[in-house]
Amino acid sequence: MPTNKPIKHFLQFSDFTLDEFNHVIERARIIKRKFKAYEVYHPLVDRTLVMVFEKNSTRTRLSFEAGMHQLGGAAIYLNTRDSQLGRGEPVEDAGQVMSRMCDIIMVRTFGQDIIERFAANSRVPVINGLTNEHHPCQVLADLFTFVEHRGSIAGKTVAWVGDANNMLYSWLQAAEVFGFHLNVSTPKGYDIDHALVSTGRYSVFADPSEACAGAHLVTTDVWTSMGYEQENAARLAAFDGFIVDAAKMARAAPDALFMHCLPAHRGEEVSAEVIDGPQSVVWDEAENRLHVQKALIEYLLLGRVAGN
Repeated sequence: MPTNKPIKHFLQFSDFTLDEFNHVIERARIIKRKFKAYEVYHPLVDRTLVMVFEKNSTRTRLSFEAGMHQLGGAAIYLNTRDSQLGRGEPVEDAGQVMSRMCDIIMVRTFGQDIIERFAANSRVPVINGLTNEHHPCQVLADLFTFVEHRGSIAGKTVAWVGDANNMLYSWLQAAEVFGFHLNVSTPKGYDIDHALVSTGRYSVFADPSEACAGAHLVTTDVWTSMGYEQENAARLAAFDGFIVDAAKMARAAPDALFMHCLPAHRGEEVSAEVIDGPQSVVWDEAENRLHVQKALIEYLLLGRVAGN
């Protein structure tokens, strides 16, 4: 419940410093080890997470709900269709009311402005589970996965092949915080909105194969994100040639990893040979949503927890 200390939210990747991220990543490592060893860890007994979904989800709901239970707390699922938000209740009012009945809130919605308004009226920490503009929890899981497999990402090169979506904007913020470089290749008409970018740590390539050259990590996403289904036919045409296949991975560094936030469409944005191949870490990446979000919740509610 509310205390005198300032409320910390996680609404976009740039909300945390490198020091804070390093702490959360180290805690994720410890919490994951406990999970694998069947070691009970319940620091959040009697704490409640409310999960507000305006956009559907598999991994976000499962990872947050299971994670809160594994920390000893409770998780409550709310879909806006089944709540007063779906009947026109102001976002500001919902933030005021919900935050008086729980300890932390996760929101998965459309416009970033919605979650910003919600958080401005919340008495408890708010986490961005996804908006049109940002997907910070997924990129945090991706970074943790890279660190697990290859160590520090500082000074490395990440290749993004696909449109300028919420994942890319969170990757761009992460590049600034962690000190790596992003090679970006987007089809014409699906370019970066520079109003959403505040880093120079990226280069743009018209040819996706060139973007992959020398990269230590190659990552992509579905060509048609949730909410843009009516554009599917046009996107399939525009993205022709942008599939991450074996030829593009061969341009990357010899030990390069492949990531995809899932769900994936084999034969569209990625070939089966790549996503099911030895360089792919997509299943570790998916699981790590659970562990980094537990560490994130722990930090937002308890501050810096020490120990193993």
